[in-house]
Amino acid sequence: MYRRQRGMTFLGGLLLMIPVAIVVYAVIRLVPVYLNYMNVARSLDTAASTAQSDGAHVSPQAIRGSIAKSFDIDSINFPSVSDIQIRQEGSGWVIEAKYEDTAELFGNISLLIDFDKVARIGG
Repeated sequence: MYRRQRGMTFLGGLLLMIPVAIVVYAVIRLVPVYLNYMNVARSLDTAASTAQSDGAHVSPQAIRGSIAKSFDIDSINFPSVSDIQIRQEGSGWVIEAKYEDTAELFGNISLLIDFDKVARIGG
């Protein structure tokens, strides 16, 4: 009597697992980059809320000092405080962190991620 074979062969399973393993490895390499971005975003939001509560005493130097303290506490090395742009728009201020970060995969293959976080004060 003829029995029909069911299931996947070892080679088929291996060919299926290789792309899954590459995606899992990429996610593992991207997690620290996104955690760093979340710290940067929290620092900008904290600086904006602190400056908002200060009211009329808002200056770019005070905002940058608040961001620098937050970056030191959270051990954020990239982007640097000097990479953060602070500009006045109307009666308020805009704090912007626009930067690129890379996550190396293997060999000369890397993932490039663009981040753009904007926090507004007043206006």
